[in-house]
Amino acid sequence: MSQRSADLLKDALSLPDDERASLTDELLASFDPEPGESDALDDPEFLAELERRAEELRTNPEAGIPWETVKAMR
Repeated sequence: MSQRSADLLKDALSLPDDERASLTDELLASFDPEPGESDALDDPEFLAELERRAEELRTNPEAGIPWETVKAMR
């Protein structure tokens, strides 16, 4: 991370929760594809993978990982 990015992050983290949330929304929206660009949610391979994973959990619910475990992986 560049020094500029580190400084921006430090400043952003000092904002109140509602302002941080708004800033986060704006930053994430900046990654949205432009109209006409491919959207991952329309990608047949991506949709097939989602369906495969959903079916795996329907047939074997124990295969899932609890949220607390996933959160700790970060």
